[in-house]
Amino acid sequence: MDERPLHPRAADSVFSPLTEAGLNLHAVFDVHQLPARLAADLQRDFAPACTQLILIGNAGRTLWSTVKASGIRSADPIDDFSVRTVTQWFAECLPGHHCTLLYPGDKPVGLQALGRLAGWHHATPFMIGILPQWGSWFGYRVALLADTTLPVTAPLAVEPPCAACTTRPCVSACPAQAMASGGFALEKCIAYRRLPASRCAHTCLARDACPVGREHRYDEDHLRHTYGQSLRAIERYFPA
Repeated sequence: MDERPLHPRAADSVFSPLTEAGLNLHAVFDVHQLPARLAADLQRDFAPACTQLILIGNAGRTLWSTVKASGIRSADPIDDFSVRTVTQWFAECLPGHHCTLLYPGDKPVGLQALGRLAGWHHATPFMIGILPQWGSWFGYRVALLADTTLPVTAPLAVEPPCAACTTRPCVSACPAQAMASGGFALEKCIAYRRLPASRCAHTCLARDACPVGREHRYDEDHLRHTYGQSLRAIERYFPA
């Protein structure tokens, strides 16, 4: 599988250690050029020296393999591994600079909005971002405010995959019929996932039906981990 990063300019040698770890999506933003709403959400974390926002993600299967190989044991191994890896990378590859961790954490940051600015995030009927090369098999892992002077990343120019899709296999594959009315009915999705015999407890059948980037589909244990977390979040934030 080709899991090279998407942005050749941003993914020069400074980002290569992250790519090797499976964190192969990188985008650098000028914080003063962010849209007003995003900038307002981050304003409390701005320091005069923090001129850039660095967004780091993963696409494909390599990150999960690296996480497992690291032997990390925690309730959230992907987040913990990603933060540890990025923190070490920043200290070693950008010495003398400083950063503030925005995500994971409790600081407000619009990950999907940043993804759209980077050209990573294109809407799907099943409400997960999609890219032509990777399909929906990518994720946002770390966001930093930094006093760096890295080249700002140009948005990735690609055609949204769903725009040319006429068969919509994701819609018909959803056992909850959450997309049957033309939008996305979150309440139907949540109600079905709660069922004792739900086939979407540890996966999303709609997502799995999408043919785009199928070769990069996450491993079964990765899916079980990710959707197990989301099911716990449903129980916490949407009590029955």
